[in-house]
Amino acid sequence: MASWNSIPLEFTYEILGWFAFFSWSISFYPQVILNFRRKSVVGLNFDFVLLNLTKHTSYLIYNASLYFSSDIQKQYYEKYGYGQMIPVAANDVAFSTHAVLLTIVVLFQIAIYERGNQKVSKVSVGIVSIVWLSAAVCFFIALPTHSWLWLISVFNSIQVCMTTIKYIPQAVMNFLRKSTDGFSIGNILLDLSGGLANYAQMVVQSIDQDSWVNFYGNVGKVLISLVSVFFDIIFICQHYVLYPHKKALKALTSPEHDEEVREQLVKSSDQPENV
Repeated sequence: MASWNSIPLEFTYEILGWFAFFSWSISFYPQVILNFRRKSVVGLNFDFVLLNLTKHTSYLIYNASLYFSSDIQKQYYEKYGYGQMIPVAANDVAFSTHAVLLTIVVLFQIAIYERGNQKVSKVSVGIVSIVWLSAAVCFFIALPTHSWLWLISVFNSIQVCMTTIKYIPQAVMNFLRKSTDGFSIGNILLDLSGGLANYAQMVVQSIDQDSWVNFYGNVGKVLISLVSVFFDIIFICQHYVLYPHKKALKALTSPEHDEEVREQLVKSSDQPENV
C-alpha cells in the first residue's frame, strides 16, 4: 500500500504519462490534416512513414504483451525482482495502438493523394523485410523454451532501431530540398513535448520506487525519448532557422495554389531518397 508521501509522486508520474500520451497521439494529426488540405503528400518522405509503421507495430507488440500477459510479467519479475514495477502502463498501450492506426491513415493518404515522383526506396523496403524476417526467426527460437520476455525484448530493440533511423530519410530530404514544406512542424513540436514528458515520467517513477530499474529494465523507452528529442531539435532548426520558406508554404496550403511554387517543390522532391 502506498504511503501518504508517495501519493504526490504517483499522481505526478501518472499526469506526465498521460501528457506524453496525448502529446504523442495528437502529434499525428497535423500531418494528416496538412495532407488533407493540400490533397498532396509532396514533401513527406515515404521511407519515414514506412519505417514509422514498423516501429510503432513493434512497440505495440512489446507494450501489449508485457501489459496483458501474466506469463511475461512473471518472467519480468523473476529477472528484475518482484518488488519492481512493470515498465509499461495503460497509456503506453493506448498510444501504440493509436499510433499504428494513424500511420496506416497516412499510408492511405500516400496512396490517394498527389505524390509527384516520390516513392519508397529499395533500402527501406529491404530493412523492413529483414526486420520482420528476423522477428519470425526469433519467435521460433523462443517457442520451445517459452522465452517470451526475451522475444518481446527483441521487438523492443526493433522499435528502438527504427526510431533511430526513421527520421534520417526525412531530415536528408529536407536538406536536399532546402525546405520543410509538406512536412508538418506541428507533428515535431508535439513529439518533442511527448518525449520530454515521457523521460520526466520515468525519472519521477524511479524516485518514487527508490530504484533505477525502471530505466535499465526498459532501455528502449529511455532511448526512444532521447533519440526523438535529438531529431526533433534538428527538424525545428531546419524549419525555423535553415529553411523558413513561409511564402512557399502559404502558397502550397492556400486554396489558390501558386502553381509555379508547387511545381518547384514537386521537382525538388525527386531528389534521391535511398538513405
